[in-house]
Amino acid sequence: MATVAPASPPWAYTLQLPHDPRAPRVARHTLRTVLAAHGMGGLASTAELLASELVTNAHRYSSEPYTLRLRALHPRRLRLSVWDANPEIPPPFRGVLPEDPGSDAERERGLFLVRLCADKWGAYELQGGLHGRGGKLLWVEVGVKGA
Repeated sequence: MATVAPASPPWAYTLQLPHDPRAPRVARHTLRTVLAAHGMGGLASTAELLASELVTNAHRYSSEPYTLRLRALHPRRLRLSVWDANPEIPPPFRGVLPEDPGSDAERERGLFLVRLCADKWGAYELQGGLHGRGGKLLWVEVGVKGA
């Protein structure tokens, strides 16, 4: 039986997601499968949280489909990015760091968690954007600690 070794970085996967409340779950399952296939399962729990929050934000603040992109920067580092059609950059990604919203807050907890868990983050407003449309791209990087 033939086996296939995982591809060495850099590699990238792009997942087109419909505007559907089940999309964050699909994104988490896909992410977990991709990381396991590439021997990066140690990043799975943090990467799943980050992807889920970014995709949930895209679902909540956009009425169109969105895209999740996974890219290995090297064997122990991953970049996640989410594109959606809404050009408004959320406050935590504009450098506006709110105080800890607390456990009873109804909004802003997810992106606050993203800022706490990601090693790096950023955002871009896109004019001609993906598929010739505008919108925004939110990205985060996470790596194995000590890498």
